[in-house]
Amino acid sequence: MARNHSQEVSSAFTRQAESFNLSATANDAQILEKIVELSDPSGGERWLEAACGPGAISRRLARSVASVHGIDFTPAMIEMARREAAAAGLGNLTFEVGDATATSLPDAGFDGAVTRFSLHHIPVPSRLVVELARVVRPGGTITVLDHLADEDGDTRDWAQEIERLRDPSHWACLSAGALCRLGHDAGLELIEEERFAFELDFDDWLQRGTDDRISQELVERSLADRPQGSECFQVRASSSGRVLRLQMWLGVWRR
Repeated sequence: MARNHSQEVSSAFTRQAESFNLSATANDAQILEKIVELSDPSGGERWLEAACGPGAISRRLARSVASVHGIDFTPAMIEMARREAAAAGLGNLTFEVGDATATSLPDAGFDGAVTRFSLHHIPVPSRLVVELARVVRPGGTITVLDHLADEDGDTRDWAQEIERLRDPSHWACLSAGALCRLGHDAGLELIEEERFAFELDFDDWLQRGTDDRISQELVERSLADRPQGSECFQVRASSSGRVLRLQMWLGVWRR
């Protein structure tokens, strides 16, 4: 990663480590099961979770494969991933601090790799997909989950501004077409693609990202200027508070 943005990512996720680990975003059981189901791992395999955060996917995968290795740029996240794995009594998990876009892992050393909610934090995200293609064996699986950007430029720019005000480590969400091209350009074959909506508490999401009052006020002002036709980033009122509705893209590639 570019040096300054790497520092933003590490700083943001050090601050968010505890709250993200407890959040519905990290622990949604339906999403975790969907990732594992479409990835279709088998018992003797070795898997990688890239940009693993607190290791929620690693812990779920560990029940289905021989071993899982997680890598993340933020030491606080790796400490938490190790702590949670130990608490769960899982002995087939290992974790390391490192840049998932440029690891020292061996070529073709894994049967599969997965990354979730990482690409929108990475400048030139093709670097991550290319790296996963390198470390996964031919015939192996690479699974990516991220939230989508609208195809319309004005709507996409509006949502990106809110994301960056809320969390400076956010770089850019991609459209479904752009995500598909990442795999194609890395020589991967898309074998499964699914899009679905995910809802979360907007105010919890905002607070986890920033406690800066000025940034929060700018987010509120930007929400009031919402352009017409936004599908991938929507905020609505409900009886229990505001709800953020994001459109997710889950893709599975064959190496």
